[in-house]
Amino acid sequence: MTEDLKDSYSLYNGSLGYGERSALILVDFVQAYFDKDCEMYAGVEDELASALRIRDLAREAGIKVLYSNVVYQQDGSDGGVFFTKAPVLKNFIAGNPMGNWPKGLQPADNEMVISKQYPSAFFGTTLASVLNEEGVDTLLITGLTTSGCVRATCVDAMCNGFIPIVVADACGDRHAAPHEANLFDMNAKYADVVSEIQVCDYLRSLVEEH
Repeated sequence: MTEDLKDSYSLYNGSLGYGERSALILVDFVQAYFDKDCEMYAGVEDELASALRIRDLAREAGIKVLYSNVVYQQDGSDGGVFFTKAPVLKNFIAGNPMGNWPKGLQPADNEMVISKQYPSAFFGTTLASVLNEEGVDTLLITGLTTSGCVRATCVDAMCNGFIPIVVADACGDRHAAPHEANLFDMNAKYADVVSEIQVCDYLRSLVEEH
């Protein structure tokens, strides 16, 4: 990061911290990003492993765990302009195995899956109402990809009145440049970006209280 970039963004120096009640979301950790024969393969195995470690602690702490995936009807018409702009989304037409959960990730019976058609896990879904019903004010965000659905979910979390906490180690992209740039920008304007170690320390404190 260059000094002129730091100086340009020095006016953004706020932080949010954790609220009173948190939930964890794993955004779009689906097989397409882990299958080397798929055009969407992103080499994000380490990021999934990080998210699963965080999930294990979240379960132990008793906080709500949610997942999102992307599912389209056969002609993709429910994806609108997004589906037209990114034809690669055909991998998420209902029934395509690229939309399945990768090895090691299986939601528990009591954990909710938010199926969406657009980048944000909030847009056109029940996520905000579910979190409000649970009294959640803080959303821990992990997932794929940092520059796409993670960022969109982060911004919409803030717009819906939730504190977004983005876990850098548990978010991934297909290239380091957009990954780092979007983490930097989210941390400046919309969220607190934290490490796996930091969020796990927070979750362990909840385990001790739980």
